[in-house]
Amino acid sequence: MHETSLSLDKRGQIIAALNHLDHVLPGQGPIHEFVHHNTIHGFQHLPFEKALAEVEELTGIYGYLPESQNRNLFQQGRINNDDLLAALAHDPELHADQVVYQSNGLNITRKDIYRVALLYELGAITTSQLKWQIEELNALNKFQTDVPSQIRNQILGDDVTEETHVIQSLWESILSKLKLEQSILHPENMLDLSRDQAEVWLEKIRSNNPSSNIHQKVRQAANNKLDEMLNEIGDTITLRGFVMALSGIDILVSIRPQLIRICASVMDEGVAAWQLPNRSEFGLYLAWRSTVQYDANSFLHDLPGWQQIITEIPEDAIDCIIMQLLKLEIPEEKWEGYLRRLALELPGWSGLINWRQHHPGYHTENNADLHLADYLAIRLTLDRLWLNQACQENWKIEAKLGTLQYYFRKNLSEFMVRKQLYQGELPEYLTYLAKDLLLRAGSERHKQSEWQELADLMWTWQFSPMAENNNDHSVFNSGWRLFRLCQHLGLNAKQIQGMRQNDLLNMLTILNEFTAPERSKVWLYAYEYHYREDFFQAIRANLNRGRWAKRDRRPEAQIVFCIDEREESIRRQLEEINPAIETLGAAGFFGIPINYKGLDDTHRTALCPIVVTPAHNIDEIPRKGTEKTLQEHNKGRSLYRKLAYLMNQSLRRSLLISHAVIDALAPIVLVGLLSRTFLPKYLLAFNNSLRHNIEKDVPTELLFIAPNTETAATPENPQLGFTDNEQAARLTGFMRSTGLTYGFAPIVCLMAHGSTSQNNPHEAAHDCGACSGKRGGPNARLFAAMANRPEIRKLLAQNNILIPEDTWFVGAEHDTCSDVITWYDTEDIPQNLQSDFETFRIDVIKSRDASAHERCRRFSSANNPKTPAAGIYHAHLRSNDLSQVRPEYGHATNASAIIGRRSISQGIFLDRRAFLISYDPTQDPEGKLLENVLLTVGPVGAGINLEYYFSTINNERFGCGTKIPHNITGLFGVMEGASSDLRTGLPKQMVEIHEPIRLQVLVEASTTVLGQIYERQESLRELIGGGWILVSTIDPDNGEISVFERGIGFVPWQADPRELPVFGNSMEYYQDKNMPLSPVLIKQPNLTEA
Repeated sequence: MHETSLSLDKRGQIIAALNHLDHVLPGQGPIHEFVHHNTIHGFQHLPFEKALAEVEELTGIYGYLPESQNRNLFQQGRINNDDLLAALAHDPELHADQVVYQSNGLNITRKDIYRVALLYELGAITTSQLKWQIEELNALNKFQTDVPSQIRNQILGDDVTEETHVIQSLWESILSKLKLEQSILHPENMLDLSRDQAEVWLEKIRSNNPSSNIHQKVRQAANNKLDEMLNEIGDTITLRGFVMALSGIDILVSIRPQLIRICASVMDEGVAAWQLPNRSEFGLYLAWRSTVQYDANSFLHDLPGWQQIITEIPEDAIDCIIMQLLKLEIPEEKWEGYLRRLALELPGWSGLINWRQHHPGYHTENNADLHLADYLAIRLTLDRLWLNQACQENWKIEAKLGTLQYYFRKNLSEFMVRKQLYQGELPEYLTYLAKDLLLRAGSERHKQSEWQELADLMWTWQFSPMAENNNDHSVFNSGWRLFRLCQHLGLNAKQIQGMRQNDLLNMLTILNEFTAPERSKVWLYAYEYHYREDFFQAIRANLNRGRWAKRDRRPEAQIVFCIDEREESIRRQLEEINPAIETLGAAGFFGIPINYKGLDDTHRTALCPIVVTPAHNIDEIPRKGTEKTLQEHNKGRSLYRKLAYLMNQSLRRSLLISHAVIDALAPIVLVGLLSRTFLPKYLLAFNNSLRHNIEKDVPTELLFIAPNTETAATPENPQLGFTDNEQAARLTGFMRSTGLTYGFAPIVCLMAHGSTSQNNPHEAAHDCGACSGKRGGPNARLFAAMANRPEIRKLLAQNNILIPEDTWFVGAEHDTCSDVITWYDTEDIPQNLQSDFETFRIDVIKSRDASAHERCRRFSSANNPKTPAAGIYHAHLRSNDLSQVRPEYGHATNASAIIGRRSISQGIFLDRRAFLISYDPTQDPEGKLLENVLLTVGPVGAGINLEYYFSTINNERFGCGTKIPHNITGLFGVMEGASSDLRTGLPKQMVEIHEPIRLQVLVEASTTVLGQIYERQESLRELIGGGWILVSTIDPDNGEISVFERGIGFVPWQADPRELPVFGNSMEYYQDKNMPLSPVLIKQPNLTEA
C-alpha cells in the first residue's frame, strides 16, 4: 500500500512537470495552421525585461538585438543622440546625470560614460589581441579609428603633430595610475608557456604557499568543480551534457535521427508512403514499443544491453519515464528540471507534440493520439541506451549518476584534464598533452602519475600571465578598456594624471555595472522612442485634417478592411483616388466566429481569433439549379485527386512500374519545373484553365440561417447557422464597435484578406491573424449576406441602426501577396446599384495597383517600377514564382496600432506600419465597446508584433533561419536537412526588413476611460503593465496625447512641434526610396496647406 502510494506520488509529480512544460515549449502548431503568437508566451505573466532574463537563463538565448546591429542603426539615423539621451534619462536607476569626476572645468557624468559604452566597443581583450593592436595597428601611436574627429581635435589642442606623443602619454598615464606594467607584452612572453615555463610558475606558487601541497589544491579545485557540475544536472544540463563535457561525445547526434524518424512517421499528414504500424490505435509510445525490436534499421544491435532495456520498458509512458529516471539515478527533486532540459534539447519536436496534445480537436488522416509523455519516454529510453555505450567505451561503467560520481571522485585528475580539454580554453601545448594522454591511457586507471602531473600543469596555467582573468586588473582588461574610454571622452594624459586611482576605478566600475542587458534596454527604448516621436508628431500635425470624424455627408462607398498593417497602403491610396470613399478597419473575422466548411472541404476550419472557440457552423453549398454543374465538378475533382495521388503517392509505392513511369514522365515534369521557374505567369494561367476545365466552377452560397430555438449554441454543441436574433446581435456589436451605425453608403464592402504564393511552407503565416492564420473571405461573405437580409435590417432598426434600402453589402477578399481581389455574390447586387458597385470596384482596383506599386519599393528585384501597372505586374508575378523566397514581407515593419476614428490618421503616410482599428469614442462614453475591441485586437496585434520581434533579434534560435535549406516534414513542419529539430518561428526572409520594436498602441479615449478598463482586465494589465505593448491615448475632445508609464500611469506627452513636409500624394514621397520612411502629411482635398 505504501509502495503504491509512492508510485502515485511519482506519477503526479511527472504529470505536473509535463503540464508545466506547456509554458516553456514553443507554442507553434502545424505549419499550415500557423498563428502568430508571443514566442515566449509562457513568460508573459512577467514584466518584459524580466521575462527576457529568465528565458536567457533557461535557454541561453539573448532577448535583444546584438549591439553591433544597434550601432548600425545609429549610423543609419534610425536612432540618434537625442534618443539615447532620452532613454538614459528614462531609467532612474542609471542616475544618468550623476557627476563622476569634476575638476578644473572637466565634468564627467555617468551618461557621458554610458554614451561611449553604447556607441563603441569597450570590452576586455586577450593578450594576443593587445599585441596585435600594438604591433600591427599601431594603437599606442595614434587614435583609435572610431574616435570622432571632433574628439581628436579636443585632445590634441592646437598641436595636431603630436598625436603619437599624446596617445603614448595617455596610455602610460593610465597604466601608471592603475599600477600596471606593460612588460608582459614582450614577444617572448606572448608565446604559450612551455613545459619549463610552467614549471617555473609552479615553483613560484610553491614558494608563495610553502605549507600547502599543490596536488592537494588541484584535487580540491577538481572536487569543487565536480560538485558544481553534478548540481547542474536537472537545472542546466542532462546526463547527456555531463558526458559530453567530459568525453566530447554528444549522444544526441546518434539519437536525433532515430527520434525524428519515429515521430515524423507517427505525425505524418500525407507525405510518408510507409508509416509506423498501429499508430492510430496505440499512439506514439505504444506503437513504437510494439515495433522497435523488429525495426529494419538495426541500430539497437550496436548498443550494449539493448535487449534487457527494451524488454523491461512498461506499457505506460509515464511509468517508463519514472523507470528510466530511477535507472539513471536522477534525484527525484530534480525530475521536473531534468524533463524540462530534455524537452528543450529538441524544442521544436517536443513543442509540436505538446501542441497536438493540447489541441485534441485537431484531426489528421491517421488521427494518432500524441502526448508529450510518449515523446519523453522514448527519448529517455534512447538516452539510456546511448549513454550506456558512451560510459562503457570511456570508463567501463554503467550510465548512472551515482556510478559516474563515484568514478570521478576517485579520479579527480582525469576529471580536471577532461573538463579543461573539452571546454576548449587550454593553450595549444596543454591541449596536445591532454589529447596524447587520452589516446595512450584512456582513463586514470592507467598512468595515474601522468594524469596527476598534467592536472597540476593545467591548474598552474590559470596563474600564468597568459591566462585571462577578467576579475583582476590587467593591461589587456582594465588598462585597455580605460584607454579606449578616455579617448572617446576626450581626456588627455594631463587630465588623467590629475585624477586619483579611485577616480579611474570608479569609471571602470560604472562600465562594469552597465552590463550588456542594461545597454540593450537603453538601445531598445531609444529605438522605440525614435519611432514614437515621429509617429506622435505626425498625429499632432494631422489634428483636424483627417476626414470622417463625423459623417456629415453620405459617402459614395464604404469599405471595411482588416486591421492588418499591410492594408494601410491600399486604404490610403483609395482615399487619395476617391476622397468620397470612407475606409474603416476591424479584426478580419468581422465579429463573426465560425467553423467553416467550403464546398470541397473535408473538415471544418475555425475562422476567428485563436482565443475564441466558435459555436456556429457555416457551410458553402451550391446554388439552386446548379445540380448538373455540381455533378461535373465532383467528377472532375475526383479525377484530379486520383491523378495527383497517382503522381505523388502511388508511384512511390509500386516497385514494378514506378521506375518506368517516372522515366517516361521526367521530360514533362522537367518542362513544368522550367516553366514554373522562368514562365510562372503563363504556367499558372495554363494550370488554372486546365483545372477549371476538369473541375467546373459551381455557383455557391452560404448556408447560415438557423431556425429560432431555445437551445443556445455552444462550442461543445455548435449549431448549423445563426438564428435571426444571433445575426442581428453579431452585426449590432460589430457596427457599434467600429462606429458604423449611421451614414451608410450605397455600397458597403467587407474586405477580408489571405495570401497565395508558390513553394512557400510558411504561406499560412501571411494569412489573417484574426482568423487563426486562415483566409477571412468566408467571414466577409457571411457578414454581407446577413446584412442584406430584410429581416435582419428590421432587427437592427430596433437597435437604432438604420440601414437605407438603397444600401448593399458586398463581401470580398484581398490577396496580400498577388493583390488579386475576389468578390463574392456580386450576382445578387440589385440592378439599381450595379453602376455604383462598378464605379467603386474600379476605384478599388486602381488603389490595389497603387498599393502594389508601393509594396515594390521594398523588393530589391522589383527595381522601383515607375507605374502602378508595372507594380501590380511584378506583385502578381512574384506570388507565382516557384523560386521566390520573398513572395511578400507579411507583417514585417509593423510598429504601431491606432484604435479610433479614421480622422486621426487619414492624411498621414504611415508606410504600411500601422494596424488601423476603427472605433468611435463619441458613441461609447463608458468605454464598454473599447473594452471589447482591446480584448480582441490586443492579443492579435501583440502576438504578431512579438513573434516578429523575437524572430528578428535572433533568427537562428527564436526564428527558423533561412528558407534555403528547409525541407517540409510530413506536411506539418520544416527541418533543415533530414535530421534537424523542427524549426519554429519565422524564416529570415520574412523578417529581414523588420525593425524589432514593441507595438505602439494609440487609443482615442480619455485616460480615465482607458485606466478603468486597465484596472478591470487582467489580460490587458499583463500586456500593458508588463511592457509587452506600449500604450498611449489621444483625447477625443482636445487631441492631447498621454503616454502610459509603467508604475506611474498616464503622463502627458510633451515635445516641441516639428514642421512636417506635405506631399501631393503618396507616390511623390516614396518613389525610388527603399528604406523605412518617417510619417509625413499627404495633401487633403479642399484644404490649403501652409
